[in-house]
Amino acid sequence: MSQGRTESPLERRREVVAQVTPARWRVARHPEAVKERNAINDAAERVAVAHVIEKLEVDGPTLRSPHQSGLMGGEGSGLRELRPRRGRSRWRPIYRRTEERLFAILAVGPEAEIDNAGYAKAVRLAKQRLRRLEKGRKTE
Repeated sequence: MSQGRTESPLERRREVVAQVTPARWRVARHPEAVKERNAINDAAERVAVAHVIEKLEVDGPTLRSPHQSGLMGGEGSGLRELRPRRGRSRWRPIYRRTEERLFAILAVGPEAEIDNAGYAKAVRLAKQRLRRLEKGRKTE
């Protein structure tokens, strides 16, 4: 603000709004999940995956369908999937809330209807990585 100029009520209001805006959610990416995302050949799909992760950072547990969904069945119990492009993407980041304000992207795999075996592998990897993370946290 320049010297001699007074703030307008709108400028003062912006400052107050900025002070009460809640913190964003933290989203950690497992190093192997980063490699899996980077291995996606289609650049537009990589961007779509990045955008849905940004949505998780902003909305946290209030992120709704079609952007996310719980995994069905015993193998995926406790895990969720992000659904880039409102579910129209062929890729699914698999994640879990690991702390009060922290989510972990554990794996990135193909959508189940496109590649069921690839999706099942991504779920298995996500569970293994989660177990290792939890085991490491207990030994700290």
